[in-house]
Amino acid sequence: MKLFKIIGLSFLGMVSMGTYAQELDVNLQLRPRYEYRNGFKSIMPNGENATSFVSQRSRLNFNYKQEKLKAKLTFQNIRTWGDVATTTLVDKNGIALFEAWAQYDFDTKWGARLGRQVISYDNQRIFGEIDWAQQGQSHDAAVITFHPKNHQLDLGFALNANAENLLEPKIAYTTNYKNLQYAWYHTQFSKLNLSLLLLNTGYEFEKSIGNLETDYKQTFGTYFSFKEKKWDTNFGAYGQTGKSADKKVNAWYAGAFLGYAVTNTFKAGLGYEYLSGKNQNDNSSDIKSFSPIFGTNHGFNGFMDYFYVGNHQNSVGLQDAYLKLNYTSNKWQFTLMPHVFNAPNTILDASNNEMDSYLGTELDFTASYTIQKDIVATAGYSQMFGSGTLERLKNVTDAANTNNWAWVMVSFSPRLFSLK
Repeated sequence: MKLFKIIGLSFLGMVSMGTYAQELDVNLQLRPRYEYRNGFKSIMPNGENATSFVSQRSRLNFNYKQEKLKAKLTFQNIRTWGDVATTTLVDKNGIALFEAWAQYDFDTKWGARLGRQVISYDNQRIFGEIDWAQQGQSHDAAVITFHPKNHQLDLGFALNANAENLLEPKIAYTTNYKNLQYAWYHTQFSKLNLSLLLLNTGYEFEKSIGNLETDYKQTFGTYFSFKEKKWDTNFGAYGQTGKSADKKVNAWYAGAFLGYAVTNTFKAGLGYEYLSGKNQNDNSSDIKSFSPIFGTNHGFNGFMDYFYVGNHQNSVGLQDAYLKLNYTSNKWQFTLMPHVFNAPNTILDASNNEMDSYLGTELDFTASYTIQKDIVATAGYSQMFGSGTLERLKNVTDAANTNNWAWVMVSFSPRLFSLK
């Protein structure tokens, strides 16, 4: 603790300019999570056994603030228990920078943030932190914001490269997107919140030997939410156009949710999502499958991540009808979410005959308990009941097997100290 205080005082001393009021807050997050995987992300093949492990996120957050300047520095270490021997002196996982940004407010309405930062908007369907993933998601970007009362306009820009090059590289940059530009506008009318998003993302590829090009894909749409007494509803609709790897893009998305507070402790809601896809007998080169781009996909379409979490891209799309039941009691919270999945586009069997569109049903159950303000324990159990169509889509033949997933996680988030 003394070492952290010395670091904090030194940090304040270095950044101190004049007599500005200054604050430094330092907090820690330790988040070990046990998982049992038996058909997670895909149907469990015959002859294979379930696996289990413990992963852990360790983060140290420095938050600095003065009159017009804010800064944040977040170090993190992501590991699986046992991936480094107990006698090893060097940790192969290392320490990474999750966030490292500075923000200057020109006045009460204008500001700019530069550096490694989380970009997250609305329900995180297009831009999200992906907090479930131990490593999370952050961007190297510049964001200019204009926020008068009840309005906010963010303009974001990013340019990525692998190194400080002297000449244009001969190999395509594929670590991330090459560049992006976006505008996000949000306004509030009484109990209605409305957002508009326009995102232009450029990906570099090798069109021919030695010929590098960058294609741009546009994602645009709207999201609104409304709360009135016991009712809670939201709706989002997005389209995608442009090009990707020299292929035309034409895709779209729509999602809606309607929730109602039956009592002070019990809430029920019904939701539906449609993500466009492409028929398997469609021989055109066009990309018709919607991509959530930078969204927190684990929070949608079932917690077992069968769709859009490192898979299902450029596929047949998805229809997801789901129910959400939530009960809270003191420090406890319970949620049950059944999902019914269907394919909106044609899936062919081995004889090129069209298959039934029903993919399967997933049940997700989660529970959380707040031990104290900075310690929260959560657990979950999910089970997928897959169909023969899902077998075909996942290229396995064992949907009748039990496919389930269970996890337990404890999050410790103590504040180490705060200086003013």
